[in-house]
Amino acid sequence: MRKRILVVDDDRMNLLRTKKILESQYDVLLSESGKDALEMLETELDPIDLILLDIEMPGMNGIETFERIRTYPIKIPVIFLTASGDKEDVLSAIKLGAVNYLKKPFFPQELLKRVAKEFEKE
Repeated sequence: MRKRILVVDDDRMNLLRTKKILESQYDVLLSESGKDALEMLETELDPIDLILLDIEMPGMNGIETFERIRTYPIKIPVIFLTASGDKEDVLSAIKLGAVNYLKKPFFPQELLKRVAKEFEKE
């Protein structure tokens, strides 16, 4: 069975670009907000194997979304995707338990490499 990745980003173009990069190797689900992502995690019947999460989002940002995900009984690895140049954002994410991060814009090969690296840990 193919691995399932949830991509969370408020920018529709970023979602579509990321899906295009990943969809040949993985099943990709898309969410445009932290709130919607949390709802998907609660309602999806099949498990989600990895989350790619944007930090800067209106409403519930990626850090807050991640904090809520960490309260779930099942642990899902999270890689942050961020356009933020703020190192504090990235450090906060890593301290909370994010497995990696990738600065936007990113090269497709780099995204694929980081995702594959995370799945190799299993």
